[in-house]
Amino acid sequence: MNIPQLVEQIHPGWQVHGVENVLQDVLAEAQHEEQILPEPHLILRALRMAPEDVRVLIVGQDPYPTPGHAVGLSFSADLPAQAKLPKSLANIFAEYQTDLGFDRPTSGDLSPWAEQGVMLLNRVLTVRAGQPGSHHNRGWEQITESVVKQVAERPDTVAILWGKPAQKFAPLFGPDRVIASPHPSPLSAYRGFFGSHPFTGANQLLASLGADPVNWSLNS
Repeated sequence: MNIPQLVEQIHPGWQVHGVENVLQDVLAEAQHEEQILPEPHLILRALRMAPEDVRVLIVGQDPYPTPGHAVGLSFSADLPAQAKLPKSLANIFAEYQTDLGFDRPTSGDLSPWAEQGVMLLNRVLTVRAGQPGSHHNRGWEQITESVVKQVAERPDTVAILWGKPAQKFAPLFGPDRVIASPHPSPLSAYRGFFGSHPFTGANQLLASLGADPVNWSLNS
């Protein structure tokens, strides 16, 4: 797919500018034998969702830098549960079990959440393989900030903000629409992510806004 075709994946309801320029910049690295993640057709996957379908926003940092892990949805990885999951995702699943009482998911795929109206948006949409944070300050932040602002403008949306970078968006939503805790990374999960009950908490906030709860189950 060429860059205009990639950009066409963005739902027309999102008011974003400069995506083609950022894609051209970061994908140019692939011409110099650098591997860029996720695969090009997945880079803008989170933006395929219509703005009016978003009920909960979960903000990540940047894609997993391990080839085969990044799939264009924050924290999601299309891996069977018996595989070695990214550590942040494994911690999310541990809290998922504790918070909701569900069995451990059989896959690392979080797309069922997206189908429930959960927007899984990374702050930065690409990364160089093996180099976390390598595409920060390349232009993605301005684009994703615009998306977050548009989500926050809808009064019945809730944000789950893990870690300080994501929590910079909290004022856009206000305290009545935010679930905030440390990041699920192994470096911070034991400082308050575990036991934070983000999933039941988000549903409680949705109920207070008169919105339907999310079915967080990942096992059919």
